Amino acid sequence: MKIERLLLKKLDNTRDIGGLPVEGGKKIKRGMLLRSGRLYKLPAATVNQLKNMGLDVVIDMRTDIERKEYPSTIIEGVRYLHLPLMCTATTGITHQKSMASTMLKESKRIKSEFGNADNYMVSMYSIILTDGEAQKNLRTFFDFVLKNERCMLWHCNAGKDRTGVVAMLLEGLLGVDEQLIIEDYVATKKFQHSKRIWQRTVLAISPIPHRFKQILFALMDAKPQYIKGAIDMIKKKYGSITEYCKQALNITDEEIKILKDKYLE
Repeated sequence: MKIERLLLKKLDNTRDIGGLPVEGGKKIKRGMLLRSGRLYKLPAATVNQLKNMGLDVVIDMRTDIERKEYPSTIIEGVRYLHLPLMCTATTGITHQKSMASTMLKESKRIKSEFGNADNYMVSMYSIILTDGEAQKNLRTFFDFVLKNERCMLWHCNAGKDRTGVVAMLLEGLLGVDEQLIIEDYVATKKFQHSKRIWQRTVLAISPIPHRFKQILFALMDAKPQYIKGAIDMIKKKYGSITEYCKQALNITDEEIKILKDKYLE
């Protein structure tokens, strides 16, 4: 199946997970579940398009620092909820003034502890899934999904890491095939290709340590092994995405049925 992004100006990684097929021959309803990157300085045309789609709830999974640096455009009539998720394997990063400066400071330790940037990314996703506070916020996210009757959107900064992990859980719970979940995650690479070429070129000539560049390159990428590593961790510890949601997030069989009745057709 071809994964397509929504054509919204200044939102190059926004898509509707509606249309994805699930087990049993059904598919996710369109126009209800949107994943995205940050909603920063959106033009009026994009705001109007989101309004016309019936957007009702925006869930922001960024840290306070990220929200302050890139505040969301406020859309009249839309409810905003802040559910921050741990976004790095570096302890204490959320208490720093700048994520980039902290990562630069910590890059040597990250190299020593994780070996390479790819291992770091897989570890970062595992932390999102196993951190106690993150699990509480994931549970709250699903509470809103259960109550939602219109269109909701969740996002982080680039719409790849935290947004991708949450999409993986929701898609898995609704019955999307694992390979298609991975394809949805990897689609970010295609949607942001032009932007990343320019960013990588600038980064390559920047006078900063190579170890830091490697981490930033990984943070820009959407390699299949990143999300597959998270899925494999879940399967090893819980057996399946559904069992993770039931055991770690206390989602009940009745709630899973409600989700499927609400979002599948």
